[in-house]
Amino acid sequence: MKPLMRRYAAVLVAAVLFILFLLLLPTYQAKAVETIIFQARTMLLVIPPIFVLLGLLDVWVPREQMMRFMGPGSGLKGGTLAFLLGSFAAGPLYGAFPVAAVLMKKGASFMNILILIGAWSTTKVPMLLFECSALGTRFALSRLAIDIVGIILIALAIKALLPEAERERLYRQAEKFD
Repeated sequence: MKPLMRRYAAVLVAAVLFILFLLLLPTYQAKAVETIIFQARTMLLVIPPIFVLLGLLDVWVPREQMMRFMGPGSGLKGGTLAFLLGSFAAGPLYGAFPVAAVLMKKGASFMNILILIGAWSTTKVPMLLFECSALGTRFALSRLAIDIVGIILIALAIKALLPEAERERLYRQAEKFD
């Protein structure tokens, strides 16, 4: 029971703080509860499909194939695939982390994982199409080019600054992901 409490300590603290907020500031109760319900509904609509797709990826794609396409020796091909997966992915950024964990479990390189998360957070195709229509193609493509360079630079910086032991710990943690 104690490891379970430690694992969910942050959630319990947030719940207690939320209840205190509701009790101390009753004028914000309706809006706060409405926001929590909206966020919970959004998560419940997004997370299950992501986990179904992850289950299929985990079962259907052999580790050797993932290593070939996105592993440490995949080079530009792996980075491009990671970028495309992140750019075409549906859902908010918190959906990228379970995907990253499964890819890590399958042997994707750390650089490709960072590229996937960077692309998922900034280069969504629907956003690019909206920007083209609302702000102009020149703006949209300029932002995309800057984002691509930024994603690569940030991934390289994180890879260089994060000690190997920490990367290994992250991969061990991903192995536990089910």
